[in-house]
Amino acid sequence: MINVQNITKVFTTKSGPLTAVNHVNFTIDEGEIFGIIGYSGAGKSTLIRMFNGLETPTEGSLTIADKDITNIRGKELRLARREIGMIFQHFNLLWSRTVRGNISFPLEIAGVPKALREKRVENLIKLVGLEGREDAYPSQLSGGQKQRVGIARALANNPKVLLCDEATSALDPQTTDAILDLLVDINRKLGLTIILITHEMHVIRKICHRVAVMDSGKIVEIAPVLDIFRHPKEEITKRFIGQVTEPEETKETIDHLLEKYPDGKIAKLSFIGDVAEQAIITRLIRELPVTVNILQGKVSQTRNGAYGTLFIHIEGNPSDIEAAIDFLNKNQVGVEVVQND
Repeated sequence: MINVQNITKVFTTKSGPLTAVNHVNFTIDEGEIFGIIGYSGAGKSTLIRMFNGLETPTEGSLTIADKDITNIRGKELRLARREIGMIFQHFNLLWSRTVRGNISFPLEIAGVPKALREKRVENLIKLVGLEGREDAYPSQLSGGQKQRVGIARALANNPKVLLCDEATSALDPQTTDAILDLLVDINRKLGLTIILITHEMHVIRKICHRVAVMDSGKIVEIAPVLDIFRHPKEEITKRFIGQVTEPEETKETIDHLLEKYPDGKIAKLSFIGDVAEQAIITRLIRELPVTVNILQGKVSQTRNGAYGTLFIHIEGNPSDIEAAIDFLNKNQVGVEVVQND
């Protein structure tokens, strides 16, 4: 469906050339929800703007449905953009137009007859759950409602691809979840390919099939979301996963316990899939002469299954502690013993 080959973008600045995107390669399957995560300045927004021709790559090619976006101009590019919808962090709505008027706008530009336009708008209003708000102006809408208008407008021309550039960053957590649920529903109903740019691992965890981790203009890691949680390879990936799995107070708690229990071991356990729902700690305590203090933990759901983390303190003689760690490993639990820095 989408093929990104050796895409590079170099900007000319007063201080010299700035490489925002550096030889990026990946493919995206039709109907996939594909996430690209990175911190500010990683190059992810520049990358997504090359998907619809808002930025032209310095090098490389980007093909969507057998059409090379990087080599078309003028009318051909405008027609190609109709198949690539985009939603933004700050909504980018027309404040002088109602909900109905905003959604209708791209259809008007495309020259769609009025009767067909009105029918399409009504269907989209129902799809995004804005019935009863058709005649409201953006200033009368909540943030979540504004983003629903943005989504409906992006879908107006029946695109094959939907680009989401930090689409939930301006929303509160509850509204974010509602918008993500809507995107999953749209993906399921329309078979739409969705590319989602974010700096929030919660967003990736909740709806994406695969994720690419971006740093300093490069893709440093790419894999199915559950695999990224299971075996993160890069330090930046581990930091992103920590957004979901490790509360802010974790390090403080661990430092305190390392002082309090210098002879025991503190371990971070990782549970994947069905293992996350099994009573492995109960079995451990029954089978081995160790004491286990549960510090904190969390189970998260990804599109591909459950992922859980648990911080525990194991007390006992050294041989029994090692046996406990071996028991956990044999039961498909990832074990990382936490040491003093």
